[in-house]
Amino acid sequence: MFKQLNKDFPASIVVFFVAIPLCLGIALASGAPLFSGLIAGIVGGIVVGAISGSSLGVSGPAAGLAAIVLAAIASLGSYENFLLAVVLAGGIQILFGVLKAGIIGYYFPSSVIKGMLTGIGIIIILKQIPHFFGYDDDPIGDWHFLQMDGENTFSALGKMFSNISPGATLIAVIGMSILVLWEAVLSKKGKIFKLIQGPLVAVTAGIIFNLLTQGSALEVAEKHLVSVPVPDSFDSFLGQFTFPSFKMIGSAEIWVTAFTIALVASLETLLCVEATDKLDPHKRTTPTNRELFAQGTGNMISGFIGGLPITQVIVRSSANIQSGGQTKMSAILHGFLLLISIIIIPNILNFIPLSVLAAILFLVGYKLAKPSLFVEMYRKGWKQSVPFIVTILGIVFADLLIGIFLGLTVGICVILIKSYQNSHFLHIENVGDGSKTVKMTLAEEVTFINKGAIMKELNNLEENSYLVMDVSKTRYLDNDIVEILDDFKVKAEEKNIDIKIISERGVVENPESYQQFFQQPKPA
Repeated sequence: MFKQLNKDFPASIVVFFVAIPLCLGIALASGAPLFSGLIAGIVGGIVVGAISGSSLGVSGPAAGLAAIVLAAIASLGSYENFLLAVVLAGGIQILFGVLKAGIIGYYFPSSVIKGMLTGIGIIIILKQIPHFFGYDDDPIGDWHFLQMDGENTFSALGKMFSNISPGATLIAVIGMSILVLWEAVLSKKGKIFKLIQGPLVAVTAGIIFNLLTQGSALEVAEKHLVSVPVPDSFDSFLGQFTFPSFKMIGSAEIWVTAFTIALVASLETLLCVEATDKLDPHKRTTPTNRELFAQGTGNMISGFIGGLPITQVIVRSSANIQSGGQTKMSAILHGFLLLISIIIIPNILNFIPLSVLAAILFLVGYKLAKPSLFVEMYRKGWKQSVPFIVTILGIVFADLLIGIFLGLTVGICVILIKSYQNSHFLHIENVGDGSKTVKMTLAEEVTFINKGAIMKELNNLEENSYLVMDVSKTRYLDNDIVEILDDFKVKAEEKNIDIKIISERGVVENPESYQQFFQQPKPA
């Protein structure tokens, strides 16, 4: 892991700067103490990063769980009771890993995963535009269409124009210029520009700008700055940790909440694992069952010390990949950077303008949602592009899980349509006496899904036709299809249609019972 430290450490700094506002913003959106988001980020980096088999995935508090957490804290009566549910959720996730439930992650179509990445990229851009101009009523990390401040993603853009902060906007433009210049030009000029990442320079410029403009018209107001809790002493720092109450461990509501968190967190993690593996330049594969075990362990520890639920998060993971991270060490180091910074330099962190961090996230979003990807998916045809677009729309106008569900539903419908179309091949031959010979060759696997297509062809056969049905290459023939053939016998006699079956069991003309014929053992 240490062999790539020269690349992992700079990447960890970028992930650190991306993680700080997300940890705080998600905690705020969840109705939890701000420090709980930082705990989850630290545990996600150090603990989950160390146990996980993912080379580039970064874990921490997830925006997708914010609404669940907000409702659970209210319904369970206290934050301590909620922490118990988080601990139990971690145990359930470990059980998922032992039961090898991680295989679920492999059953999501590529078009949906690409739609998920692009949708997240678009929503990041849309959500960061207000922060870029100094309109911070909605916390960074709230990715839902309906926002905490009563606005939605698009109405917030309209309201932003009457709430622009000149200082925040100016330093955001300066930060964006540094980021673009660093990546497009300076990173190619020497090793020093690869070791020192553009986001670090942009954040440093933001801190200096903030200090120099205090008291002027360009001063960045406190509400537009990072807000890390600052303890007065080490004892008050330790006092920020909260511990679960085990008094309600027998409560059904606690267990329902725990299972809900475990299920949603596991699904979100598996989706992010699949997406991260696609972004990995080396195309490494993450062991999903081990990932569930790692996430479960992380959630148990996070819950024990007062942290929010943890998942693997695509925003931080993609920032890690885009910044040149090579191994899991970058995720672990970002966790240590979070821990060290909130102990030693919380005051310095609170000088960072949110607009500069918005500029960093803006570029992360753009790289996830490049226009070239839309062109690529369009060229692949409607079977790929439709689930892709539906997933994007669901994420932008609702949230991550709804977008994934809609995309997956459309993807399944596409599969059903193609299965309906490809259940058989039809070949019609004209014979000299005016009758027609129709040859129907069934596919290797024919299931109840194909009933409609086959029934349509059988019902369209003309009188006095001769049907040759070739099932010699069919490995699986659903009983529903056999029942269709038995039911068709009556109509075939009325229309004077002769039927010949060609199969591995032999050739038979007008069998008395298709059920009996297909139940015969195949020849050895």
